[in-house]
Amino acid sequence: MNPTRTLLPMLGHTRGGRSAATCHFKCGDACVKPDCNNSSNAYFRDIADSALSRRQMLGLGAIGASALVVGPQLFGAPPASAAEVAVAGKHGSHGGKLGFQAIDPVSRSVDTMTVPEGYDWHSIIRWGDPLFKRSPEFDAQNQTARKQAEQFGYNCDYLDIIVDKYSGRTGVLVANHEYTNEDMMFDADWFEANKDEARRIAMNAHGFSVVEVSRKKNDKKWTYVQGGERNRRITMQTEFTVDGPAAGSDLLKTAADRTGTKILGTLNNCAGGTTPWGTVLSGEENIDQYFRGRGTAEEARYGIAAKATERGWEDTDPRFGLHHEGFENEANRFGWVVEIDPQNPKSIPVKHTNLGRFKHEGANVRIAKNGKAVAYSGDDSRFEYIYKFVSSGTYRKNDRRHNMTLLSDGDLYVAKFAGNSPAAEIDGSGALPSDGAFDGTGTWLPLVRGGKSMVDGMSVEEVLVYTRLAADKIGATKMDRPEDVEPSPVSGKLYVALTNNSDRGKAGKEGATEQNPRVANRDGHVLELTEAGNDATATKFTWNILLVAGDPKVNSSTYFSGYPAQKVSPISCPDNLAFDSAGNLWISTDGAPGTIGYSDALHKVTLTGKDRGRVEQFLAVPTGAETCGPVIHDKDGSVFVAVQHPGEGGSFAQPASLFPDFVAAPGKVKKGQFYGPRPSVVQVFTERQGNNGNGHGHGHGNGHGKH
Repeated sequence: MNPTRTLLPMLGHTRGGRSAATCHFKCGDACVKPDCNNSSNAYFRDIADSALSRRQMLGLGAIGASALVVGPQLFGAPPASAAEVAVAGKHGSHGGKLGFQAIDPVSRSVDTMTVPEGYDWHSIIRWGDPLFKRSPEFDAQNQTARKQAEQFGYNCDYLDIIVDKYSGRTGVLVANHEYTNEDMMFDADWFEANKDEARRIAMNAHGFSVVEVSRKKNDKKWTYVQGGERNRRITMQTEFTVDGPAAGSDLLKTAADRTGTKILGTLNNCAGGTTPWGTVLSGEENIDQYFRGRGTAEEARYGIAAKATERGWEDTDPRFGLHHEGFENEANRFGWVVEIDPQNPKSIPVKHTNLGRFKHEGANVRIAKNGKAVAYSGDDSRFEYIYKFVSSGTYRKNDRRHNMTLLSDGDLYVAKFAGNSPAAEIDGSGALPSDGAFDGTGTWLPLVRGGKSMVDGMSVEEVLVYTRLAADKIGATKMDRPEDVEPSPVSGKLYVALTNNSDRGKAGKEGATEQNPRVANRDGHVLELTEAGNDATATKFTWNILLVAGDPKVNSSTYFSGYPAQKVSPISCPDNLAFDSAGNLWISTDGAPGTIGYSDALHKVTLTGKDRGRVEQFLAVPTGAETCGPVIHDKDGSVFVAVQHPGEGGSFAQPASLFPDFVAAPGKVKKGQFYGPRPSVVQVFTERQGNNGNGHGHGHGNGHGKH
């Protein structure tokens, strides 16, 4: 028996190798639910106004007063200043380049890492690995909530390896834990008999893990340190403080916190970013699946339904039931960007209200020419928006305490795009317009500026708590699932991963636009933005589409900035982005098995010169898995990825993957192992004499990659 339900709503709706279980546990079956933003912005203005009036009557909060064409937008911008490219380790602080021969696409049935010739891999840490000196060893048959709170969490997504500058051989690994799959975590009969404990285990498997790592001299392989001084678990029981203009708002107060300034836990953390001052940001994304709603318009705009949830947490902890008296606002306390200090395990993490509340994929910060901190974020749902925040204060070198206040006060914007081609030339097929490129201009529209709301009829607090409604009202541009938004540390340009949108062009839905040029866009695309004067605080920008994803052998609508399509690696569903020290873009994918039929992967994309648009596949993850959180340390010859939900679609009793323990049979399980898949952090590194890995790189497939 399935521990959570007997029928997955996405069964029969996925294609290729995409698991219906992934859709169910990761995003709450979003693709079979109505789009949250399914109307014109003008129509949603009416909904917002009526919703706010209704809230005022209910006393839930007061309304306040008040690329064939190569031009300047591609290559002509001046080099970014030193301050503006002051971004952290994963974004290119390490010198050097990674040389490799692109691997062939890998069958979605291959249950191991596939890496290029000359590279090996090993898992650094896995779900359930003990973090503290007295933490219990992982035992899937005898798991408890207390044990899970002391072990590495489930489904790691955002990842960074922050190396200590003074040694180069120690550091901290920071990973968030997006969601849990109870089917694979628990024996079905045990789950049915112990639902409350199983739910508490799942709650403690969310959040963050911070764990010290080290490596020996002249050894590339990093290992985690059990009992490290900086080791920490952040779970649904960890206290967060709230800052920014919405802190203390009536919209954030509950029976458990009548101040509106303290929140227990963080949920569904997806991507993130490491700040120039060394803290880690993470976006709370698909929060709707955890809360039973009351049927309000605000809840509907965030996908929260007035019915029992599949996870059933509201039956174990009343705060997940918005219908419970005193907890009507609990969902408003999630959907934020959170900030943690990985160097101080006793620090109190923060939820930043000034960055707005929506389904944040993540947040990435760069320092503008005038010293302002600028954070970019995408709202990862179909037909949602791209945002940026500009701080009021300025960055101070070597003043970490001050810099950790920068995201607490500033201005919030949302993007509006315009194409420069006749509308008739954007026919939804993905065919290039007559000027040879998908490109145009854009504006950052202010939502909050100078401490005041820029949205008629909404106070600052309402704009920040109901940011989607505010962006609807001012006419932001609907995009195809905007996920990671990353500034290049070399050029200062922005890159936006738009994962897909199979609903574009359907009856009653918005059709193709130049910035989203395909209807039924199942493969996604990547945008390149250049802000005016290469100034991160500018309100104007130009944009072009870097690539329109897919398999060129079967899809004629692909585009790679003019690079010959027959010479690229097929790529689908771009998700997380990163850069190497040379400024090349690295793209991890989420959903390729269900679109182009291959395993999800990590690709390098050249951004300049004659090879601009060239896509080269570097690795592939095991069957059923997603590639998350790429970290590129090319000086050291290493790439790190979070391998999320390997074997999804299987069960505890019948696993679909054995990664990474590869236990041959249930009776062969040794201490700390599991007969089944374990989400893991993996390091891929160049081989060298005397350092040939741990044996995981066995066998050589077809000669174009190494398993």
